[in-house]
Amino acid sequence: MTATAPTHPSVVPTEPPALLLDGITKTYRSKAGAVDALRGVTYHFLRGSFTAVMGPSGSGKSTLLQCAAGLDQPTNGTVVLGGVSLHGLNEVALTKLRRKEMGFVFQAYNLLPSLTVYDNVALPLRLTGRRPSRNDVRRVLEQVGLEGMAKRRPAELSGGQQQRVAIARALITEPSVFFADEPTGALDSGTSRQVLSLLREATDQAGQTVVMVTHDPVAAAYAERVLFLSDGLIAGHLDRGTPAQIASAMSSLER
Repeated sequence: MTATAPTHPSVVPTEPPALLLDGITKTYRSKAGAVDALRGVTYHFLRGSFTAVMGPSGSGKSTLLQCAAGLDQPTNGTVVLGGVSLHGLNEVALTKLRRKEMGFVFQAYNLLPSLTVYDNVALPLRLTGRRPSRNDVRRVLEQVGLEGMAKRRPAELSGGQQQRVAIARALITEPSVFFADEPTGALDSGTSRQVLSLLREATDQAGQTVVMVTHDPVAAAYAERVLFLSDGLIAGHLDRGTPAQIASAMSSLER
C-alpha cells in the first residue's frame, strides 16, 4: 500500500476535480460522548476516475460518502462538486444538485415496487421536471442488459436485475458523479461482476466519476484506485491493485 499524501486544495490539479473534499471532519455527539467519524479528510476525485473506498468497520468510509453526496453535513470542512460548494446550500438547493449531478446505487435497491421498470428508471427525470424520452429509457435499459423488461415490476426480477435497474435509474440523468455504497453486497459473484462492469463502463465510456464504498477486495479491484481509511483519516492508497494486494493492505489496517 502506498502512503497517501493527499493533494492540498491550494495545489491546483491539471484539471478541476469532479469532487473535492477539503478538511472534512464529522463528529457525532451522544450521551456517551463525542465520536469523530472523520478527522480532517482532504482529497480530490478526478473527473472520469473510479475510486473504491475501503477501511475497517468504523473507519469512516460510509460517513465520507454521505458527506461527499450532501446526504449528511460535515462538522467542518467543505465539499465542492463540479465547482459548486455544498456548504450553506439549503435542502431544496441540495436536492436539485443531487438530482442533476449525482447518481446513487445502494445495497438496498430502493426501487418503488408499484412502478414498472420503465417508470422506476424514468422517475429521476420526472422529479427534475423533464419529460422522459422513450429512447432515453430504452437506451439505458439496453446499456444494463434489461431490454425487453420495461413493463415488469421489481418483484418479478432477480436481485441482480433489480440492481441493474437501480444503475439504469442513476445513469439516465447522466450524472457527473456516481456514488455506490456496497452495490454488490447482496449479490452472488457472477451478478456482482456484471454490476461492477457497468460501473467500470460508466468511467471508461461515459467519463463519469465513480466513488464506491465496499468491503470486498474483488469489487475494489475494478477501481483504478483504492483509498483506505482508518480511524477517520486517509491511511493510504493502492493503484490498480489485485484482489490479493487489496486484501493484504486491508489486513495491515486491521492489525
